Amino acid sequence: MAAATSTGGITGQLPGRVGDTPLVGAGTFADDGTVAISGTGTGEFFVRGVLAHDIHARLRYAGTDLPTACRLVLDEHLGDRGADGGVIAVDPAGEIVVAWNSGAMYRGWLTADGVVALT
Repeated sequence: MAAATSTGGITGQLPGRVGDTPLVGAGTFADDGTVAISGTGTGEFFVRGVLAHDIHARLRYAGTDLPTACRLVLDEHLGDRGADGGVIAVDPAGEIVVAWNSGAMYRGWLTADGVVALT
């Protein structure tokens, strides 16, 4: 399992600001036994909640299924705090979960069978 995340940053950010993308556990996380995650959104809230790692922890320690873990973490760390964002998460069996709480989130993925989604 591996995860890679890229960001366009935010307009008008403070000099020296480090967002969630380069911080493992915040906007990017992978564990061979549970999940690979790439996230985007209001980075400060991803960092404060170590959002990607929290999804992993719910899978590993609470036995939560992937769609539920993604939804709960987005609700608790973003929605309940007035922030927005989303994640693309893949489990070791290849299940893909895309979850977001923003108005839209462009997403896509490719499997051996071809394009599954591009929106």
